[in-house]
Amino acid sequence: MSDSPARFPLVLLPGLLCDARLWRDQVDGLADLADVMVPDLTLDDSVGAMAARVLAQAPERFALGALSMGGYVAFEILRRAPQRVERLALLSTSARADPPKRAAVRRASLAMAERGRFAGVTRKLLPQLVHASRVDTAVGEDVMAMAERVGRDAFLRQQRAILERPDSQPLLPTLAMPAVVGVGDDDRMTAPEESRILQAGIPGARLHVFTDCGHLPPMEKPRETTELLRAWLTA
Repeated sequence: MSDSPARFPLVLLPGLLCDARLWRDQVDGLADLADVMVPDLTLDDSVGAMAARVLAQAPERFALGALSMGGYVAFEILRRAPQRVERLALLSTSARADPPKRAAVRRASLAMAERGRFAGVTRKLLPQLVHASRVDTAVGEDVMAMAERVGRDAFLRQQRAILERPDSQPLLPTLAMPAVVGVGDDDRMTAPEESRILQAGIPGARLHVFTDCGHLPPMEKPRETTELLRAWLTA
């Protein structure tokens, strides 16, 4: 009798105002290959606390995938315990701290939410998150529902964590694990240039661009994202 194929412990980190729905299709699509954990990143107000919580729950060694804010947490995990991360996939994220203009926008949204003016993801905001072709589809509805589930209090914690995150560019050349970077060609939240910086900074990293895609490839391009992660896990 032949041995069963090896399974990969895989941790997938969500982004701001995202929950496990973000990675639902990848969890299902990789079920034959990976034991997947999607941590809750809504409970802490610093990337350090988020990273500590993930490391306490994760297997001793694991592949790590992350999107957007999840990428900031991934970098903190890599600062604290690089020996535990066997492979790295970074989607729609950046190693750089917010430039002043972006930080000012975050602080304004934080102040509004603190005053009780939190609307989650509205239909007006959707074009900033997903490609125009998906705004009036089930994907758009799922994005809005996901943000509503995460809610105001978690949004406040997450935005504070994002604003206080360190610059992770000095970390990039030290990363020795197989890495893939992915971004939508129409990502309006994290410009594709940020992913090119990641690809250039991480030794041997590969860049994948999702066409006609915004900030959320796992939901917008679920099959393509799953196949990208499958190739990354098995390479």
